[in-house]
Amino acid sequence: MRIWVNEQIDPCGIVYSCIACVDEQAARECHESWLLSLSDEQKEQGWQAKLRSVESWEDVPVNALKLSY
Repeated sequence: MRIWVNEQIDPCGIVYSCIACVDEQAARECHESWLLSLSDEQKEQGWQAKLRSVESWEDVPVNALKLSY
């Protein structure tokens, strides 16, 4: 199983928000939404939106909103 993890990371490297799901299309749409919602100022400050995949729910950060689709 592949689990898609979307993370918004602040300039200090701390995960600000995280959503995980098994639906790749939903994950990519969420990631695109997060990228578009970052202002130029936030990007200059070092905010990031990252999309990655993991093999197990145990590899998903504990603070993530975990969706079953």
